[in-house]
Amino acid sequence: MTKTDAGASDANTASTETGFDYSQTLFLPQTAFPMRAGLPQKEPELLKAWEEGDLYGKLRQAAAGRPKFVLHDGPPYANGNIHIGHALNKILKDVVTKSQQMLGFDSNYVPGWDCHGLPIEWKIEEQYRAKGKNKDAVPVVEFRKECRTFAEHWLDVQRGEFKRLGVIGDWDHPYSTMSFPAEAQIAREIMKFAMTGQLYRGSKPVMWSVVEKTALAEAEVEYEDHASDTVWVKFPVVRKAYFGRTTPTPEDILPREDLREAHVVIWTTTPWTIPGNRAISFSSRIAYGLYEVTEAPADNWAKVGEKLILADKLAEDVFKQARVTAYARRADMPAEVLKDLVCAHPLQGVGGGYYFDVPLLDGDHVTDDTGTGFVHTAPGHGREDFEIWMANKRALEARGIESTIPYTVEADGTYTKEAPGFVGKHVITAKGEQGDANKAVIAALTEAGALIARGKLKHQYPHSWRSKKPVIFRNTPQWFIALDKPVETLDGATLREVALRSIAETRWVPAAGENRINGMIANRPDWVVSRQRAWGVPITVFVNRETAEILKDERVNARIADAFAKEGADAWFADADGSRFLAPDHDPKDWEKVTDVLDVWFDSGSTHAYTLEDPVHFPGLAGIRRKRDGGTDTVMYLEGSDQHRGWFHSSLLESCGTRGRAPYDVVLTHGFVLDEEGRKMSKSLGNTVAPQDVIKASGADILRLWVCASDYSDDLRIGPEILKTTADTYRKLRNTLRWMLGSLAHFRDEDRVAFADMPELERLMLHELALLDPVVRQAYADFDYKKIHAALTAFMTSDLSAFYFDVRKDALYCEPISSVKRKAALTVIDRLFHALVTWLAPVLSFTAEEAWLARYGSGSVHLELFPAIPAEWRDEALASKWEQIRRVRRVVTGALEIERANKRIGSSLEAAPVVFFTEDALRAVIGSVDFAEVCITSGLKLEAGTGPAEAFRLAEVEGVSVVPAKAEGKKCARSWRITADVGADPAFPDLSLRDAQAMREWKAAHG
Repeated sequence: MTKTDAGASDANTASTETGFDYSQTLFLPQTAFPMRAGLPQKEPELLKAWEEGDLYGKLRQAAAGRPKFVLHDGPPYANGNIHIGHALNKILKDVVTKSQQMLGFDSNYVPGWDCHGLPIEWKIEEQYRAKGKNKDAVPVVEFRKECRTFAEHWLDVQRGEFKRLGVIGDWDHPYSTMSFPAEAQIAREIMKFAMTGQLYRGSKPVMWSVVEKTALAEAEVEYEDHASDTVWVKFPVVRKAYFGRTTPTPEDILPREDLREAHVVIWTTTPWTIPGNRAISFSSRIAYGLYEVTEAPADNWAKVGEKLILADKLAEDVFKQARVTAYARRADMPAEVLKDLVCAHPLQGVGGGYYFDVPLLDGDHVTDDTGTGFVHTAPGHGREDFEIWMANKRALEARGIESTIPYTVEADGTYTKEAPGFVGKHVITAKGEQGDANKAVIAALTEAGALIARGKLKHQYPHSWRSKKPVIFRNTPQWFIALDKPVETLDGATLREVALRSIAETRWVPAAGENRINGMIANRPDWVVSRQRAWGVPITVFVNRETAEILKDERVNARIADAFAKEGADAWFADADGSRFLAPDHDPKDWEKVTDVLDVWFDSGSTHAYTLEDPVHFPGLAGIRRKRDGGTDTVMYLEGSDQHRGWFHSSLLESCGTRGRAPYDVVLTHGFVLDEEGRKMSKSLGNTVAPQDVIKASGADILRLWVCASDYSDDLRIGPEILKTTADTYRKLRNTLRWMLGSLAHFRDEDRVAFADMPELERLMLHELALLDPVVRQAYADFDYKKIHAALTAFMTSDLSAFYFDVRKDALYCEPISSVKRKAALTVIDRLFHALVTWLAPVLSFTAEEAWLARYGSGSVHLELFPAIPAEWRDEALASKWEQIRRVRRVVTGALEIERANKRIGSSLEAAPVVFFTEDALRAVIGSVDFAEVCITSGLKLEAGTGPAEAFRLAEVEGVSVVPAKAEGKKCARSWRITADVGADPAFPDLSLRDAQAMREWKAAHG
């Protein structure tokens, strides 16, 4: 029978012979589950029911005693409405927790928020500036209260938006980094680092935001196009040692006569760092030469006769930039010669300064890809510069070279007195614009005759991701956590060693994440954890004013933590000199109270300590015994791939430094959301997709389906056309569920048919369900939701709707009440529905719940486990047989489609095709089933042979051809089948014998 649900309800409303309305005797689908989803209206109703019925509490109760699978929430930042990236992240988390719960775990989800830090502080400052208010004139505690109020507002807004996505969690008891217990625990965590000697105050170049007046971590920086001044600067070679001694010794003389009046040439995109230059780096792996300018314009900076030392590979390009028309290579410059050379600073004499040695240092970071093969080295303005300087510090001091790193730039971006001749010049202005420093330095170099070329370069340069303004590397005192210091509490290992070992013990999804974070940890510098701001948890340590040693006293630490737990971190700022915490054990006059706050990455990196280990505030997460500790519990972190350098990174270092292990067992990362053309979303481009808009128009389940249909391991795309495709897929899935629900309206539990008594087609569908079961389970265990989407969509639309349901509609609608075939089909549909609705529940959370309630009336699908599918349903031989049957069926349906298109038949029930087979074995297989029923025709003949030339064939099904033919007989008024036995039962002259029997049973049942 080929009637659709809608068509079938109107079919044969009256027989032309008897006048009887047969439609009332058909078992047509009946359900209140609507075809049109109306998700924007229905979903809030379900959310309300979940909340009023305490679904979260029931989940915890149902899972009590099971192994735990905890997805620890990476805290979003509480400073605005959620965007599509937030929706992707939270939906993925919810699919994880729901599927793990249904796999048999106690999968608890406690949402959290990151509430401290510069973004919120920046918003409050913007409000101040708009009102003409000076932040520095406001008491710090008052300012912090405004920041707290701001964060509280947005936390509540985001909570509502996240819940609307269908995310189930402990929304009434989330964690936040600004709660008093959290601030107390963050303080305890930094004090652990202090007590073990891993925390120290040092002077290193850090990325500094002039606009925001604070140091930044790598995770707070993004790289954007920036136009920089470039200069090629020559440093005069003087001798092996020059300014370090007043009277040169014989060893100080230049090793070769041809080096007299020679210059080492460097290239830099940051001319403003030249005042901070203290060395030149080269590489012993690079070939260098001594070159002489033999021809150049008269007004050129590079003069005829000048001798320049350059990397051989780059010499041609350097001379081109310097407008040198001819040059000659005079000699090799091997590393053993270069390492002993000393240059004079190109600015010597400017402002009465720069009279010091500039040594040459061998460094692995030097390449001959661009530049000159020499790297200008300002240890106060770059990580690699600092590292090579410190690595050579003792050797330089032994040579009489001053090794102190100068502070050449103030916090406001201006030069200090340690940059003679440039004091007060701005590198970056308070507005984040390029200042006058570059111009002044270039002018001084030009005046000194130290330039051979200059230009402009557009390249990627670090910017603060908050202010969007360029940052600088600046040498400044900061607080660091040491990565390479052996730690007694880590069994003598270093933090870096423990972190690298923990990475190898963690499961990374996708696996490439392991290499990425491994490289970051292996190569990163010590962790700078201090910020010069107000809204955060302070670095709760005291420093001895004479010795600069950190106070290590657990009594003081306990008083700090206790105060924070009761009053929050404001307690630190409200106490002027720290006497509240120091007394009576220490004299406040002897100790300096640190006023810097912690990097917010330390805050969020500590969240495991006050959620996963706090049984008072988070009892549902208490008692975790992780697998690596011999238990059965698992902790997962899930965030975007940028968090390899962010939250995954800081959490790893924090936990390894205080507990000797990673805080997680599994780490899953996802990509970013782009528009349909693969472009980054931008308000200026008008290509943003707001989750709120999608939900309002189509419902959250459409977003959830989009997430699970996408390959989250890479960047995802979204836009109107993609959402339209997603909605079309959703409609097919929903209609499949709806048809099952409608059919099951006629199913009674006492009609259930045993597996052994089922027809082949029903056993085939249960075999398919048994095949699908391990695929779905393993895909959920592997977090492979795209595979689940593909498998369930294909099964429901192709195997069920387009095949099994289509074939069985006639039996389900028209067979007698007593029919085993009809009852068996309903039994199978019942099992199919239960399995599919539970498998779909983590993805289509609202739709699955709606369907569940439509079927069972109460409870929740989310309280179910994935069903146990009996192994006995597997039947490979039966599946192999039916694969052949379905292949041949495609040839028949293909032939009938042509007949229908040419209007030679209306429906397939008007046909009785002839099928030809060149292989007798295949014909026997087809003949073993009611192939007319399988093809939904009223009749069908099977013949041996190749068939006539005009017969329909499919290239992929060899040896089968079909000749269409009209069915012979009369049309049954009830089922529309055309058969020879219509009228054979005189009591029902317009019905087939099958339908006549159905009518007898129907009348008996209805009086």
